[in-house]
Amino acid sequence: MSKEENTDKNSGSSIDDAPVDVQLAVDLIYLFESNEIDPQVALSALEIVKSDLMAKLSK
Repeated sequence: MSKEENTDKNSGSSIDDAPVDVQLAVDLIYLFESNEIDPQVALSALEIVKSDLMAKLSK
């Protein structure tokens, strides 16, 4: 494959170009899926994390 063809294939959107929060969300989804975490358990854990972070923001 020529360098030009390779550049064309990589010119689409990349996770590296995404905002940091989107990158983190993709990483978390991958973590949950690769560890076969039940979606309900993941949501519960995320609520705990959200509560913790909200408390830190209010300090």
